[in-house]
Amino acid sequence: MSAERTRAIVLRRTNYGEADRILRMITPLGQRSVIAKGVRREKSKLAGGIELFGIADIVVNSGKGDLGILTSARLVHFYRHILEDYDRLQFGYEAINLVSRASEHIDEPEWYGVLSEVYMGLDVSTIPLQLTQAWFYIHYAELTGYELNLERDVAGRPLDEQKTYMYDINEKGLRPAEQGDIDANHIKLLRVLATRPIQTIAQIGGIETILPAVWLVARQHAAI
Repeated sequence: MSAERTRAIVLRRTNYGEADRILRMITPLGQRSVIAKGVRREKSKLAGGIELFGIADIVVNSGKGDLGILTSARLVHFYRHILEDYDRLQFGYEAINLVSRASEHIDEPEWYGVLSEVYMGLDVSTIPLQLTQAWFYIHYAELTGYELNLERDVAGRPLDEQKTYMYDINEKGLRPAEQGDIDANHIKLLRVLATRPIQTIAQIGGIETILPAVWLVARQHAAI
């Protein structure tokens, strides 16, 4: 094939030979596996473009089999503030690993957008970490085929604003419960998480009190 130019996020880097690296990357076109020749040498022009927590503009030429040859990598944006907070950094690694494993079996271009959005959320210190995590869990579940039903309960009945619910782990949905901790406000936030970008959601007032319960539902549903 001819040279392919695209944006990319590095998911995994594996040393190969004396100076090369095998890279797994996610792009708006899907996942790509490439070899970066000589990248571990001191004066390599490729090294600066394949950092974790960065978005790069890359050029890939055809190689042997499915392994392309990385011929150019220019860092477009590096989310350096993620490295300044231990909890955000650890979740960044968790998101990378989850996307890396999932994209091996479900090669969807949407993974690139999800990880890009998560990087942005983690990089902005004023955006609550739980908000970025909950957003990721909701979209991770959707892309892996387990979209959370936010219109009907586990029995197929429309969700009622006057009722409270609990998350049923076995049925992977919301079940009516008199002492449930999920009410109409929680459901509204879950719907917003599924349809809006993180920065937009962060501007909504009053979500701090309901975010922990929403985070728990999102994490349980993603089975993480």
